[in-house]
Amino acid sequence: MKMKVKLYLLGWVIMICSVISAKGQSLKEVVGQAETDTTNVYLPADSLFARFLKEKQIPVTACNRMTLLKSGRSKFEHLFEDIKKAENYIHLEYFNFRSDSIAKELFTLLAEKAKEGVTIKALFDDFGNLSNSRPLRKEHLKMLAERGVEMARFSPIRFPYINHVFCRDHQKIVVIDGKVGYTGGMNIADYYINGLPEIGPWRDMHIRIEGPAVQYLEKAFLGVWNKETHEGLKEGQVPHDTLCEGSGRRVAIVQRIPKACPEIMREAYIAALDAAERKVQIINPYFTPTRKVRNAIKRAAERGVRVEIMIPGKSDISFTPDAGFYIANKLRKAGAHIYVFNGGFHHSKIMMVDERFCTVGSTNLNSRSLHYDYEINAFILDLPTTAELGEVFQNDKLNSTIMTREEYKKRSVWRRFVGWFAHLFTPVI
Repeated sequence: MKMKVKLYLLGWVIMICSVISAKGQSLKEVVGQAETDTTNVYLPADSLFARFLKEKQIPVTACNRMTLLKSGRSKFEHLFEDIKKAENYIHLEYFNFRSDSIAKELFTLLAEKAKEGVTIKALFDDFGNLSNSRPLRKEHLKMLAERGVEMARFSPIRFPYINHVFCRDHQKIVVIDGKVGYTGGMNIADYYINGLPEIGPWRDMHIRIEGPAVQYLEKAFLGVWNKETHEGLKEGQVPHDTLCEGSGRRVAIVQRIPKACPEIMREAYIAALDAAERKVQIINPYFTPTRKVRNAIKRAAERGVRVEIMIPGKSDISFTPDAGFYIANKLRKAGAHIYVFNGGFHHSKIMMVDERFCTVGSTNLNSRSLHYDYEINAFILDLPTTAELGEVFQNDKLNSTIMTREEYKKRSVWRRFVGWFAHLFTPVI
């Protein structure tokens, strides 16, 4: 018995000495030595989100160079300059190419590059094409093919038409020589520069990327291209410069593929919202988030995170905005701060979390994007890029109306009823 007591006391002495000796060590050193669960160790939002990406086996690449393109003019100027420099191939994927002045300029430039021996492959969604006011016709596609621009339609609309309602291709991707990539919210249309008479200026956001993340944009493009054409194209073997200081400009390309990874985009947004500690800022045009995303927004507000959501006062689609106003007002009651943008139609799909990481992409916060369509977003774990997007949000606040109870009541009884009725369809719109 005495021996047992001595051993027990000796164990306590050894443990106390270990604690005392650890006082001089940093938290990082102590945690590094521990092999137990580290869930109680403090991690900032971007580290928590990086953990989510790792669990989902989504690569995070470092050493990327990025340019935020905060207007249609900026996007097309950069894109056309990069196309002029192309040496091997150009891959383009859009929901639609509107047959207007900017598309004509683009196709003329692509035809010139084809003459130089550059391979051009472009993909568009057939429903997206037919639903826009100036679609590409058969004669356009024939003319482009004759000039060396190979165009393919995603899921061509054929009888029975109902088969084509779901799983559309809503991605926006450009890859040039495997070195430069583009993604974001803009299709090919001149209203990104000129606006539309009925809604005014058209605001949107795109991003230009150089570096290892481009290979994942290319992989996303080839996955859909090969699905439609059965060509079996392989990724280009283009070396990427991996030498850079630190691990800044980290980017993860998250792609929603129906059937293969149908929940990934919804899970990514929820993980980002759940990681937030101080502030979340969201701009999204067709704001009818699914129940689980709404619950994540409410959880963030309940734990003291300042949630700021900007929605457009005008839209190119009727019915949806009323549902968006109804849902936004519900979230306002739960503690979110709602801003109604008055400077035209804000079509951007961006989110910033704790001023530490952000996302730019094609994903709308509605059921179509989160449950049905092909979508792609760049999640950027980079302080300067996130700060630049935050500045956009702050500037756009100056041209917005804060949604209060009194402001919402200014909407007519009929419009509020339409909003309530429309929100019942959020599982499918």
